[in-house]
Amino acid sequence: MENTTGLRENKKLRTRRQLAATALELFLERGFDAVSVADVAAAAEVSKPTLFRYFPSKEDLVLDRFADHQDEAARIVRDRSAGRTPVGAVHAHFLAALAERNPITGLCDHPEVLAFQQLLYTTASLEKRLAHYTDREVELLAAALETESVPPLTARLAAIHLVAVRHELGRENWRRLAAGQSADEAHPAAVADADRAFAMLADGLDKALPIATA
Repeated sequence: MENTTGLRENKKLRTRRQLAATALELFLERGFDAVSVADVAAAAEVSKPTLFRYFPSKEDLVLDRFADHQDEAARIVRDRSAGRTPVGAVHAHFLAALAERNPITGLCDHPEVLAFQQLLYTTASLEKRLAHYTDREVELLAAALETESVPPLTARLAAIHLVAVRHELGRENWRRLAAGQSADEAHPAAVADADRAFAMLADGLDKALPIATA
C-alpha cells in the first residue's frame, strides 16, 4: 500500500511539474495574457479540469514555485544560532544567497531566470496573485516569531517588515539586471542595500524580538 501511495504521489508531482514547465514555456514565448488555460492544457495533453485540479488559477502555473520558499524565512528564524536576533539571521542568510547568486534574491543573470523575472514583474495579474504567497510567508514567519514574550501582533508586524524587505530587495536587484548590469557588477550595490535595509529593521525590531538562546 505504501509503495502504491508513493508511486501515485510521484506521478502527481511529475504531472504538476510538466504542467508548470509547459505553461512557462508558452508564457515566455507568447506573453502571459496571450496564452489561455485551454492553450496550456492542450499543449500538455490534459483536460482543463485536470489542469485546475493541480493549479487553482492560471497565475499559479507560474507562481507555484514560490510555494517551496514560503517557509524559508520561518525556518531561518527557527534555526538561528544562539546569540543571533531574527533580523540578524535573515540578514546573514540574504547576504549568503546574494553571494551564491540565488534567484530568490533577484541577483541571478541566468537567461532563464531573467526571462522568468521579467514575466513576473511586468504582468499585473501575476504581481497581484503573488500577494497570496506573500501572505502565507508572513503567516509562517509570524508563527516562528511568536513566543511568550512576543505577542501575536508584534510577531505579525515584524514578519510583515522582514518579508517586505526581502521581496523589495529582490525586486531592486532585478531592476539592476534588467537595466543591463551583470550579477557581478550589481553585487556590491545589492549588498549595500541589504545592509542598509536590515539595519533599519534592526533599530526597531531587535528591541521587540528575543535573541536566540542555546
